[in-house]
Amino acid sequence: MGREAMIRADMEAVGIYNPIFDATIRQLAKTERELSRAEKDWRANGGQMVAELVNKTGGKYTAKDPHYAVVDQLRKDILALRNQLGLTPASLKKAQAKQEAVLAGRRSRLEELLEAAHDYALEHASAYQEDVDDYVDGCLSGELNVCEEIRQACQRYRRDLENPKWEFRSEPANEIIAIIETTICHQQGQFLDATPLRGTPFYLMPYHKFIVYNIMGFYLSGTQERRFKEALDFIPRKNIKTTFAAALAWALGLYESQSGSKVYEVGGALKQALEGFDFLRYNLRKNHLTVDDDPENGLRIINNNMERSISGDVGEDGFLSINALASSPDKQDSFNCNIVIADEMHTYKSSNQYQVLKDATKAYTNKLVIGISSGGKLATGFCAQRVEYCRKILNGTITGDAADSVFVFIAAAPRTTSGEVDYTNPKVLECCNPGWGRSIRPQEMINDAMQAKDDPQMRPEFLQKSLNVFTAALNAWFDIEEFRRSDRKYDWTLEQLRRLPIKWYGGTDLSKLHDLTAACLFGHYKGVDIIIPHCWFPLAAATVKADEDHIPLFGWKDDGWLDMCNDAVLNHSDVVKWYMKRRSEGFKIRRIGHDRKFCREYYLEMKKMKFPIKDQPQLFTRKSEGFRYLEASAKRGTLYYMHAEPFEYCVQNVRGTEKADDMVMYDKLAPNLRIDVFDCAVFAACTYLEDLDRGSRGAGWFEETTKEGETA
Repeated sequence: MGREAMIRADMEAVGIYNPIFDATIRQLAKTERELSRAEKDWRANGGQMVAELVNKTGGKYTAKDPHYAVVDQLRKDILALRNQLGLTPASLKKAQAKQEAVLAGRRSRLEELLEAAHDYALEHASAYQEDVDDYVDGCLSGELNVCEEIRQACQRYRRDLENPKWEFRSEPANEIIAIIETTICHQQGQFLDATPLRGTPFYLMPYHKFIVYNIMGFYLSGTQERRFKEALDFIPRKNIKTTFAAALAWALGLYESQSGSKVYEVGGALKQALEGFDFLRYNLRKNHLTVDDDPENGLRIINNNMERSISGDVGEDGFLSINALASSPDKQDSFNCNIVIADEMHTYKSSNQYQVLKDATKAYTNKLVIGISSGGKLATGFCAQRVEYCRKILNGTITGDAADSVFVFIAAAPRTTSGEVDYTNPKVLECCNPGWGRSIRPQEMINDAMQAKDDPQMRPEFLQKSLNVFTAALNAWFDIEEFRRSDRKYDWTLEQLRRLPIKWYGGTDLSKLHDLTAACLFGHYKGVDIIIPHCWFPLAAATVKADEDHIPLFGWKDDGWLDMCNDAVLNHSDVVKWYMKRRSEGFKIRRIGHDRKFCREYYLEMKKMKFPIKDQPQLFTRKSEGFRYLEASAKRGTLYYMHAEPFEYCVQNVRGTEKADDMVMYDKLAPNLRIDVFDCAVFAACTYLEDLDRGSRGAGWFEETTKEGETA
């Protein structure tokens, strides 16, 4: 009799065999055969558990014998498989108890709760749909005071309902809402009238139900595959987002338990991850779902310094595991899960922390990574850039399959036309807090706003956490919105600019050829200052720096703003060739500024190529003039930089210190940031202003006019 037949006979003898176990039986038989061969090899090599080994340097040390290590691991694998099949005393007892319970019609406490939740979902289905419809109608009609991003999310929902690409099914969404509202209670807090919240049902607010309807309702037409694989829940604090995310993960985990659900709650710090974990732990004990209440069918809770987890079987074939973790990409590469809560994303230092969690879900088709956060300090950090990416999904700038798989709910205070936030206006406070009047106490929020106005040291925290406005950690000099508003006024293409009668001035920053290098052309046309930037970065360092310093280098490359070289250091000739290409296209380059103490070879090659290059030392007394000129141009709305993202990125990273006579000494906000593209724009502006000054004195400015206004 073969091994598989023997294992099957053992299971039939104790009455626990089922054909669905055949795959596991085959794996157990295969592993037992491997163990038999491994034991023979081990005995042939001495049969010792411990052996004396030699390291690379020739030194001897004692460790587990390699042959025995293989045997030991295979024995553990076999024990685990036998446990799964009920072929050990403990697992057999558990399997028989389950079988008796099924025959007797008994169910676990969790199964009873899930059946009650299913009935509750059927009973309240129309009410849930009505709540979501009323919320969407109110947002779109203006009856509800919400910010532009929430309105765009509702518009997207309406469009998706009419799109034949998606099939909307309300039943799964209703099931999730019902599981939450029937199995989850509030752990702490008070209602607005000071009545205790602890122990009361966790009834979802309309915006919560709207999120669930989107995440769970849309499927690829004709399939069982859900549309949304990622979600951004960017909401100010105290709008019930962390506990909602934990409750949603719990309900999703139970809903997908037949696939073996694994849920990871990951915070920037462990303490934050434990917020959701402790909330679920409280509810499990309240519902008597732990092994202390039901040793056979209860969920096991581990809460010590080594592990914080909830795990156990759901019904006959389901399984659920929930783990609370601190973000640590180096230790999370081997993760395998279907649901992730990425909490407090504004604390994530790089995109790698998020990407590792996202990669952990690749073994599942129906998976979800829920990113939740409020605003933070660094306006150029991962979370801020992720929010900007998601804004572009909402406004339709970014489309395609990748954008279609991301659900976005952003609640943030709008900016005025001058780029400011009217944070003392109650309407502004209400529009970005979806829990206004329920979890958010209006008068208390208004009082906090007045404190932020009267006490400036309170303002950054209020803007970040209560209004979801990102502020720079070290106070960036510029308001990027001023630059963006100015840039959006114009839309000249490179082809159009080369045909205009403009004198162009160049600026180049070659101080670090192993890092970001930049050059630009600056021109003035009918009152508008125009910047044409370009960047270079060594490919060898690009992957590392893009990840470590969170610079979207490859995105810039795809958009045509950046070139990459294959060497570790940029060849200065690449920059020269860029200027030559612009000149050949018809750009009339009058003068180029460059500090020749950086890359003298470039300076000499530019001379050789007949470019009018001028030595321009990087003294802050000189650069202040160009700095102030660009600042004033942006404020006037007369600055155009061709919508170049590298220029915007660098502008946001500038920190300035005002000196005597209003001169500015500027630098980057943090060591891992870059300002090179802005720097070369300042060089070019300085060159333009110096030439303008010479022209006002009549030094070579008036040139002989040729045809159609061109200069000789």
